[in-house]
Amino acid sequence: MGLKPDHWIRKMAREHGMIEPYVDTQERTGVISYGVSSYGYDLRVADEFKIFTNVFGAIVDPKHFDPKSMVDFSGEVCIVPPNSFALARSIEYFRIPRGVLTVCLGKSTYARCGIIVNVTPFEPEWEGYVTLEISNTTPLPAKIYANEGLAQVLFFEADEQCDISYADKKGKYQKQQSIVLPKL
Repeated sequence: MGLKPDHWIRKMAREHGMIEPYVDTQERTGVISYGVSSYGYDLRVADEFKIFTNVFGAIVDPKHFDPKSMVDFSGEVCIVPPNSFALARSIEYFRIPRGVLTVCLGKSTYARCGIIVNVTPFEPEWEGYVTLEISNTTPLPAKIYANEGLAQVLFFEADEQCDISYADKKGKYQKQQSIVLPKL
């Protein structure tokens, strides 16, 4: 399995719609960078957020997640409360090839501020907008800038294709169009 470089990412985005919209450069002037990099793609966060709140004193249960635990917010800057988190989605829509698995990691600009981005791997033949989990580990409110970079996607191509892809097993998060809460 090998990490794929910028020219492979560029070709897959242009010829196979792997990333749409695709930014062929690394945009960095006055923004948290996004676009293609040497061995990855820095995705952008959209201006739609779901901010966690414990107003109702709920218990966080991944098997029975209460949607009332989230407050919807749209805007250019999202404030994540101290020691809390928000969900968001990528601007980019991804279509992962069958022989590819991705790993997505938060950008260092946010990590250096105590903001952690958690995204599970994009499995072979998964597609959709990425639901992004943004944790504020600090005791202070934290700003997240919409339409700017949030995380870097690394693409790994396998030596052999898998027997069963995410599409084959009809994964529950396939072709998601919005921020998707936990499903059982």
